[in-house]
Order: sequence, then structure tokens, then C-alpha cells
Amino acid sequence: MQIFKLGWEEWLSLPDLKLGAIKAKIDTGAKTSALHASVIEPFGPIDNPSVRFLVQPDPNDLDLSIHCAAPIKDRRSVTSSNGETELRYVIETSVQIGDRQWPVEITLTNRENMSYRMLLGRTAITDDIFVDPNSSFIQPKLSYALYGDKNQHTEIRRPLKIALLTREPENYSSKRILEAAVERGHSIEAINTSRCYLKMGGLDSEVHYDGAPLPRFDAVIPRIGASTTSYGMAVLRQFKNTGAYCLNSAEAIGASRDKLLAHQILAGAKIGTPVTAFASSPKDTKHLIELVGGSPAVLKLLSSTQGRGVVLAETKKAAESLVDAFRGLDANFLIQEFIEEAAGADIRCLVIGGKVVGAMKRQAQEGEFRSNLHRGGSAKKVKISKEVRDVARRAAKQLGLVVAGVDILESKTGPKVLEVNSSPGLEGIEKATGKDLAGLLISHLETRITPLARYR
Repeated sequence: MQIFKLGWEEWLSLPDLKLGAIKAKIDTGAKTSALHASVIEPFGPIDNPSVRFLVQPDPNDLDLSIHCAAPIKDRRSVTSSNGETELRYVIETSVQIGDRQWPVEITLTNRENMSYRMLLGRTAITDDIFVDPNSSFIQPKLSYALYGDKNQHTEIRRPLKIALLTREPENYSSKRILEAAVERGHSIEAINTSRCYLKMGGLDSEVHYDGAPLPRFDAVIPRIGASTTSYGMAVLRQFKNTGAYCLNSAEAIGASRDKLLAHQILAGAKIGTPVTAFASSPKDTKHLIELVGGSPAVLKLLSSTQGRGVVLAETKKAAESLVDAFRGLDANFLIQEFIEEAAGADIRCLVIGGKVVGAMKRQAQEGEFRSNLHRGGSAKKVKISKEVRDVARRAAKQLGLVVAGVDILESKTGPKVLEVNSSPGLEGIEKATGKDLAGLLISHLETRITPLARYR
């Protein structure tokens, strides 16, 4: 058997992908081979899918972009050297080094911060290949000049295929998002969350709807109702596994919907919130109320939305009675200090992509402490301070939300985050500010999905 020698780094080509020259690291410590790829996009029929992607083979010339495509052989979880696990597409293609050519399996991943655009792992190294870890470029060197003028390319701002995940396609927010996407030339479809069902365990993840698999989407905008949070998160994770970009992740939605967890995350980040207490034992009722400063106090069900399940106890006796009543119903709840100086008003900040794009002041109607518009509150445009803006941005970031409605109370000791909503309504804040906030949401989505490229 003739031995084929390689150094720890070599030039190679991937002829099936039209990649004439790539400098690769030969790494026997890594099991899987990997190729730097971006704009990874599956396409084709569900039972025989392919994947298209861009490769920038020269780390010093990012204008050199090669558009590649190959059948999908598999999709696997791969753990990198830094311990991060990633679900990657796997293709099979020919690799050529010197005068030797053979088939290898390659995973597609973003290696833009790595020194080598390709890594050749030990599963690609056959028994007749010897790797000398002390030598470099034993085989002939290649050059990026082999690509000629292919570095001349033009971006294609392609229309996106978007899914709006909602059970209420006719409400104001859904209709505005649908309109904004169409106005920008995108294809968008409202998908009823509860009518989706999931298939796992095949070559690729699938979401089915009304008896057929859904097509692949570039992006998903989740508008998941509180009553379907758990199932909606499962559906959203499935969409992510199909390769779709999810505007808010399932994990971030789950954290924001769990009011106890959300307050713990915000408190851990030193973001101001009303003093909040939580206990399981009924023996702690009196001390629980004392922890938040006594009465008046606010009791809030963990599953409350739009002001429902939120009660003000004006006296200590009323607070104790409400705590006992909630426990008698086996309900999970928080108890919070009452910010009297807020005078029934709060500020709703809409955060998109780390920026506060709109803000309104909501005022409760007379005799009511809840400022929710669904409870009869009014809204008007407000100019917010830098401190309020920064708190809103930080709160959304800590919970991992790209789009969030952050409700803030103005107290004597500074802004206090009351709640962070992962599916904020647009009607009140668009009307109060006069801004096209649905359009800003779609515009941000466009920046998160890199355009494909073509040669001139």
C-alpha cells in the first residue's frame, strides 16, 4: 500500500463545488470535516433536499464569494473545540489534494473567525494517508488566483418567504405585519400555531399543516398567545430546526412569559424592578407581604396577561386574604410593592433589534391602577429619558428578545421594569407615535437574513 503524505496544513480543492483552492488545516484531533459557509439555505423537495450556500475561500479577500449547492446527506449536532454544539448540514463531495481525489463528508458552518476556511477531520483521512504534524504543505501549493475574476459579484436583495405564527390573523398587529411585509415585496403567510404538527427523526425536521408539510421559510415572526405558550415554543423550535430565522427565539419567549424567571433574570442583571416576593408555603403569608413593604401591594398571577390576574390589595388584611385565596386555588403568583407615585401610569417602550423605536405613556382610567389599553387605559406619545431608554434596551437584551414591549414605571428611585412582553401589540403605540412600527420590524428582519450573491 502506497502511503500518501500530508502536512498539518495543505492546499486542496473541492471540484464538485467549483472551489479551486482552499487552504485547509489537517486536524486528526477533530472527527468531523468542516467548510466555512454563510447564507446556508435548504431548498428542493422535502424527501430529497439540497442546500445552497456561499463560500469565501480567502480570509483576506471577503469580496471573493463562491455560490455553491449540494444534496443534503444528513444533519448532525457537532460540538466545536470551544464546547459549543451546533446543528449542521452535512454534504458529501470530492476533495482533491495533489494528484489524489476522494469523497468526504463535510459539515457547513460559519468559520469566519478561524484561520482556516476548511478543516479536514480524521473521518476524511483514509488508512493509506499519513499526516506529519511537523510539516506544512507537503503536497503542491495552489493559489486564489485560480478563481480569476469571479470575485466580481452583485448582491441579490431577494424577496423573503416569511411565516407569521399567530392564531389571530385579523387583529391589528397581525394585519399590519402582513401589510408591511407585502409592501416591501416579501411573501408572507399567516400560520395558525395550534394547527401545526411536527415530524422529527427524519433526514430533516418538518412542520405539517392541514395535512401537508409546510414549505421552508426564510424567517418566522412569532405572535404566540399566552394560552399556547408551551406548544407555540415547540412549533417555533421546529421552524428553527428547518433553517428558518426566528425573530424571537422560543427560549426568550419562555423566559419572558415566566414572570418569576423574568424577574430573577432582570434582578441578576441589576435592572430595577418593583420589589417582588414569591413563596410556596402558606406559613409565609405575613412575612411575604412585609418583604415588599406591606400594603398596599400588588398580587399577580404568573400566567396573567393584559392586566388580567393582577389585583391591588389596599390593606394588609386584604393582602393576606388574597394570598390565601390564590393559594386555595393552587395558583402560582407573585406579590410586588405598589409604586404609588406612578399614579396609574407606565411607559411602554417598543424595542426592535436593540433599539427603542417608539414609546408611549399609558394612563389608567379613573379608579383603576392598571394602565393596560385592554383595561380602558389611554395612551399618548412620550419623549423618554436616556435612563428609561437604556433600561428598556437592557431588559430586552437580558431576556434575549429581538422584539419586545418593555413596560416601565417611573419611581422615586428610578425606572422600574414592570413586565417585558415578547408579542407586543402595535395598535396603541403606532397610533400614539404615528410611526410605521410594523415596517421597522420587517426592515430589521431583512438585515438579519444575508442576501445571496451572483457573479456579474
